[in-house]
Amino acid sequence: MTSTLHNAGSIPVPDHANDHDFRARGDREPCADDWKLCSDVTRIHGRTFYFSSQFMPPVKRRAIHSAYAFCRIADDLVDRAVELGEDQVQARLQAWEDEIEAPRQPVAIAYAATRETYRISARFTHELFSGIRMDLAPARYASWDDLYVYCYRVAGTIGLITSPILGARTTTATAHAVELGVAMQLTNILRDIGEDAASGRLYLPLDELAAFGVDPESIMAGRPNGDFPSLMGFEIDRARDYYRRANAGIPALAPTGQIAALASSRMYSRILNQIEAQRYDVFSQRASISTRRKVRELPVVLTSFVRLNLP
Repeated sequence: MTSTLHNAGSIPVPDHANDHDFRARGDREPCADDWKLCSDVTRIHGRTFYFSSQFMPPVKRRAIHSAYAFCRIADDLVDRAVELGEDQVQARLQAWEDEIEAPRQPVAIAYAATRETYRISARFTHELFSGIRMDLAPARYASWDDLYVYCYRVAGTIGLITSPILGARTTTATAHAVELGVAMQLTNILRDIGEDAASGRLYLPLDELAAFGVDPESIMAGRPNGDFPSLMGFEIDRARDYYRRANAGIPALAPTGQIAALASSRMYSRILNQIEAQRYDVFSQRASISTRRKVRELPVVLTSFVRLNLP
């Protein structure tokens, strides 16, 4: 087993100023109801994302919500595979992916306007769809390098999509946005081990399970053997390292983007603390952070913002 983390900077990060595939033309301009629908999807399904976006001005907030809503709709389609069948889900995913270049639905129209305003490459959203399709035929990941590809596609791309809205001014800042996405996805994986196992999915790298003497089938059965606590500690340390590396790019964001990124990083990483508090029991309870707890974290977020901007 290696403890060397995959270098997120190895993912090519294009110069948005020279990327021309961000243009999308819909049948009309987005209206107030389109933006509201995006906001509603974000508020209901992405509570931490929604909470963090409240630090942004209204125009950027609605842009962030449109990006989240478009990607969330795609992601949720995979969860309906049992209900609809894989062929039907594939067809619906393709129809939704087609909305990137030819938006007709309200959320897609709003997202197209966001991409054009902030010069966001369509490539990133297409890469997201590649990652989402990986979940239609759940595969096990031999190593962290293999799992990283999945994390990049389903979450690192979100960093690339949102970083222009947050005011990223350098390609270095954009690479750090990828790291934040990977950190948050790894947090999701650790939080949802039990739920994923019940659905027949296992994301933890097989070589790392073996290094800690954990039989994959014991996880699938909800009764992990071997040194499962040490395995979880190892994975949590990796996630925290990605959060630390991502935070290095926050000073390169616009001020409101800094606050939103700090809030997302701080509050989402608290899920790792909750997993530890539960003694790594991710089978009988789901680690989560309440709105009250998020509010209590605000002074820390604001203090961090002030420190970043001291002369």
